[in-house]
Amino acid sequence: MIVEQIYTGCLAQGAYYIESNGEVAIIDPLREVQDYINRANKNNAKIKYIFETHFHADFVSGHITLAERTGAKIVYGPSAKTNFDAIIAEDNQVFQVGDVTLTVLHTPGHTMESSCYLLKDKNGKDYALFSGDTLFLGDVGRPDLAQKGDITERDLAGFLFDSLRNKVMTLADDVIVYPAHGAGSACGKNLSKETVGTIGDQKKTNYALRADMSKEEFIDEVTDGLLPPPAYFPLNVKLNKEGYKDVDDIIKTSAKPLSVEEFEVIANKTDAIVLDVRHQSEFIRGFIPQSIFIGLGGTFAPWVGALIKDIKQPILLVTPKGKEAQTITRLSRVGFDNVLGYLDGSFASWKNSGKEIDTLKSVSASSIEAMIDENPLVFDVRKLGEYNSEHLTIAKTTPLDFINDHISEFPKKDNFYVHCAGGYRSVIAASILKARGYHNVIDIAGGYADLKKTSIAKTANACPSTLK
Repeated sequence: MIVEQIYTGCLAQGAYYIESNGEVAIIDPLREVQDYINRANKNNAKIKYIFETHFHADFVSGHITLAERTGAKIVYGPSAKTNFDAIIAEDNQVFQVGDVTLTVLHTPGHTMESSCYLLKDKNGKDYALFSGDTLFLGDVGRPDLAQKGDITERDLAGFLFDSLRNKVMTLADDVIVYPAHGAGSACGKNLSKETVGTIGDQKKTNYALRADMSKEEFIDEVTDGLLPPPAYFPLNVKLNKEGYKDVDDIIKTSAKPLSVEEFEVIANKTDAIVLDVRHQSEFIRGFIPQSIFIGLGGTFAPWVGALIKDIKQPILLVTPKGKEAQTITRLSRVGFDNVLGYLDGSFASWKNSGKEIDTLKSVSASSIEAMIDENPLVFDVRKLGEYNSEHLTIAKTTPLDFINDHISEFPKKDNFYVHCAGGYRSVIAASILKARGYHNVIDIAGGYADLKKTSIAKTANACPSTLK
């Protein structure tokens, strides 16, 4: 038996490859599926089933393409409704894969069709639980994404409580837990950085699995502090239910090299966003005016989904040379398929043509330290939880996720400074602000990591355990 977690850090997402005696099951595949096919072919194995734990909101799954290319059957849990052929399994239905089995455990709560898959070895022993978004390490799935009709998030949280107590916590402590996501996903509130655990460890450490927790306490805690989901979530659910284009076809139509002149004409004649995905240090030194920075080096796709509201938005790309197809693929993971082309020769071709360029002013943390008596205007674009953990007393919280809700708070004339944890998100924020005419924005290089090393940290609000 082979069980392999295929983890994609950009999405904080885990897909799974399970092989036994020449047969393969794939759980929650990414949209680009050739890697799974190659793995199976290498072992002379055949992909038999594609198991989906639920209709994913944060990425477009590869279930449809993988089924078309391999003939494998797509499996969803009870109550799922699709526009394509799929097995809608019954609770406790068993699927044979070589010498092992996968049992469907219907666990509504995150969504109504949410299901876990219990892997039993050839001796019938419970081996691992593929828990989807029902159970994470350190957290559970948010219950506010599948509200419909009279079903509220508190109702869903109640269903989740029952699912966890009746289906998950009854499993033996040594059963391995393979979740669909880790830290960085917006599908939960406080996910662990670890990506593999056990039922026993989760019973000890996961706040939502406390043995003495009442249902009402669970509902209160699970629903407390939920931030609005990214706008692209329901759009991805729709694609996962109804279908989508093969990512290879998307690359063929989108990977169009454009000359500077062609690029400029399209930018002027359409409502396309110019998306620059180079490293933030390169972007700061020069970029096409009004372009938006979201670098490939960070959690690229989720930030695109959070900040560009419509997955049909036309996009023109400025990428590092040789990264064009990768960029288009990663955009497609969250349903952004409307790329009109990329700047041939990257930003250098624009700069060398003599076209107008813009730059972003960036200063060091020590520069902010030197002007502290002047009470500089500082905005912290980290997540609210990060800000609440520790922050400069002079800094105001304006989380990048919701920067559009904070636009009116930024001054239009006086210089102001933005920072995040290390410099990636603050450049995203600054690029958005500059595109909206706030040319008085200044980035703090190195972010809070560098600010903590200065004397300013002495005036910070912080949890004693986290500020040293």
